[in-house]
Amino acid sequence: MLLDINHPSKECFGTLNITGSKSETNRLLLLQALYPGLEIKNSSNSDDSFAMTHALQTESNLIDIHHAGTAMRFLTAFFATQEGREIVLTGSSRMQERPIGVLVEALRVIGADISYEKSEGYPPLRIKGKSLKGGTVSLPANISSQYISALLLIAPHLENGLDLTLEGEITSLPYIQMTLSLLNRIGVRTEFKGKNIVIDKQRVISDQTQVVESDWSSASYHFSAVALSNDAKVTLSSYREDSLQGDSVLIDIYKKLGVTTRFESDHIILEKVKDFNLPESIELDLVKAPDIAQTIAVSCYGLGVACDLTGLHTLKIKETDRLVALENELSKLGASIRVTDESLHLSASQNFKKNQTIKTYSDHRMAMAFVPLALKINHQIADADVVTKSYPDFWKDMQAIGFESLEK
Repeated sequence: MLLDINHPSKECFGTLNITGSKSETNRLLLLQALYPGLEIKNSSNSDDSFAMTHALQTESNLIDIHHAGTAMRFLTAFFATQEGREIVLTGSSRMQERPIGVLVEALRVIGADISYEKSEGYPPLRIKGKSLKGGTVSLPANISSQYISALLLIAPHLENGLDLTLEGEITSLPYIQMTLSLLNRIGVRTEFKGKNIVIDKQRVISDQTQVVESDWSSASYHFSAVALSNDAKVTLSSYREDSLQGDSVLIDIYKKLGVTTRFESDHIILEKVKDFNLPESIELDLVKAPDIAQTIAVSCYGLGVACDLTGLHTLKIKETDRLVALENELSKLGASIRVTDESLHLSASQNFKKNQTIKTYSDHRMAMAFVPLALKINHQIADADVVTKSYPDFWKDMQAIGFESLEK
């Protein structure tokens, strides 16, 4: 689906209900499979969470999670613990290019029976579930926090619990802390000191309900729209000041770009600051929140603010190589941009080239990050329905704050 995007009024006003966090939902879904007395409310309605739900409920021995990277990592660990069950876990062609060897090796150390169906180190995987001993294991911490979270989520069901040592610089620490906090919330004891995490065996928890906070990554596109508008006030629900999500750093980042945020009950209210003096450039280390890099880069280009974004090494193994994709598409729009394997450098410029078609590379965040730029220039978004991976209501919500999208 190719959509032509514009915003006639250049002003954004509205109140939106944002779906639950995909990251929290998928963690809680796995925990619910381990602890059936756990009830979940405000679950994400994303494709990824539907893929996770289906995989946990199906009796099929072939499980295809398509593009859902989080589900691939979490389910690899989960099915390794399912004694007596043998499955093949696979995904899209891109998923079969995304490495998983680090996690598989760590699971093998604690007793898992996992083999590769095609290429060594990559899905599809054949997993023969068994009772895992657990115990002591180490894991490189600078590749993907999802590997770490996958181990932490199954840790209470291991015979000897888990004593995990993280090696090297820790990537996306807030996602590890989210996993530990959710374990704590349901009643599992954890200990995180230095680079060592210990979780004891705990097969039983009390029956309970957990409410998922709305997704901050989804909120990022509304922060961007407010920043790029002439005037704006957008209310989003449901959010907490003590959020577990690393992307809540959006509040501080967009304050530099003329957006104020205030909490009222479980809502956040975003407002455009009039006559705001924008900085000439900003420097951000996004190692703890890499998923918002695309949104920030596009916002800065639209505002004519230079940016240097670092800590982005994990973006190369996402749905696409997001750094190369950003370089390609922003250059197409007239930007002066340079990327490395772990950083992005954008010069201050508003040399907009109108009516360009933005490729999305089967990446939901590429599609959504570029839409707010319609407040500055008309353009097209290719494969626009890819947004359902994380934010199925995206187009409806953008229309509610004044964006128009016409199918070409």
